[in-house]
Amino acid sequence: MCGRYALYGPVSRLRECFDAELEGFDFTPRYNAAPMQWLPVVRQRPGGARILHLLRWGLVPSWSKDESIATKTINARGESVADKPSFRAAFRRRRCIVPINGFYEWQTVAGGKQPFYIHPVGEEFFGLAGLWERWMRPAEGEELDTFTLITTTANAAIRPLHDRMPVILAPADYAAWLSADTAPDQVQALIQPCPEGLLAAHPVSTAVGNVRNEGSELIRAV
Repeated sequence: MCGRYALYGPVSRLRECFDAELEGFDFTPRYNAAPMQWLPVVRQRPGGARILHLLRWGLVPSWSKDESIATKTINARGESVADKPSFRAAFRRRRCIVPINGFYEWQTVAGGKQPFYIHPVGEEFFGLAGLWERWMRPAEGEELDTFTLITTTANAAIRPLHDRMPVILAPADYAAWLSADTAPDQVQALIQPCPEGLLAAHPVSTAVGNVRNEGSELIRAV
């Protein structure tokens, strides 16, 4: 699974790399992004323009009676995402890209777990395959937009740390992933591990395990 990541910019390159404009918020660097937080997500308007909006991490399906499901839907398994009731409607019509500078995984070691920071080799960002949904709070009639990250089997670089990894899209595939016109089999074909040569990893402080901790020191090698 993927349960923690970093997105710190720079914002000018974020706009450029994802061909998207920020709308409705000021960018704040995050080094310890966690489920149930509001985070930048790339969505595509019907006319084709890409927009970065803040969505809450933890998908709430439109049919859900309440929000409690969100803690269980921070990730969607790529093998079943097209069929699982929580995700299948979003998979067909509401795909998004979650921009990150890197993500964390924990390796079991003697005496506990060691966190690692995984980041791109020679690039500034990863674009993770995601889904989004809109849910209406029954009492207030307030709309809530949420997202999930799609995961797949780990490649050779990640396997020593975890058996799953987020789906990292190639920039050339961003348009196909976001477009509602992409055939379902083409979309499914994008759900696969990225080449291991794209990834670098180093151990970091266990402080990242506490969601209250923030700052660039969290991604520093130890």
